[in-house]
Amino acid sequence: VPLRRAVIVQARMGSTRLPGKVLLDLAGRPMLAQQLRRLKRCRLVDEIVVATTVDSADDPVRALAEAEGLRWYRGSADDVLSRYLGAAREASADIVARVTADCPLIDPDQTDRVLRTLAEGGAALDYASNVIERTFPRGLDTEAMTFQTLERLDRLASSAPAREHVTFFLLRERPDLCRVRSVTDADDNSDLRWTVDTAADLEVVRRLY
Repeated sequence: VPLRRAVIVQARMGSTRLPGKVLLDLAGRPMLAQQLRRLKRCRLVDEIVVATTVDSADDPVRALAEAEGLRWYRGSADDVLSRYLGAAREASADIVARVTADCPLIDPDQTDRVLRTLAEGGAALDYASNVIERTFPRGLDTEAMTFQTLERLDRLASSAPAREHVTFFLLRERPDLCRVRSVTDADDNSDLRWTVDTAADLEVVRRLY
């Protein structure tokens, strides 16, 4: 049976610097809808899941996922790790790719590349990403891990940053526990910033679109 691969996009309306940014207009559609449109072009993905929170403020995020014909999952606002695990379980995912909803310039080819790297590692690899050693612009970030790795993180991670940032435990607190591979590019473009945290970021992305 082939492994089932799901991209789980964490998305919520709450943002301190740019409230409601995930649904702000970007070339005539909500920013999240544009990002999902790009992710739908991934060739190595069986399903895209939008993981939002149980807060009523995030009802529009769920509605957008539904309108896009995608699975959605609602979990804790702060314990994002448990939200990811719940979403992965619901999608029956063997492999989970983690993406955040502030990356409307995400490149499906690079998301596929991270998934391919994990697949090529087979049983000898738990996790692959293009964020360990940064060579890609910020905003193409993709992390991929096995479902077992995600379960293990949920079981072992207890600090607030580890619960909120999903892979913090794996990358920062106990990097010795998992077998990881870094996906890097021939050119170093890590100085470029294509993610949306502020109104100025959104303006740049709107001009590009």
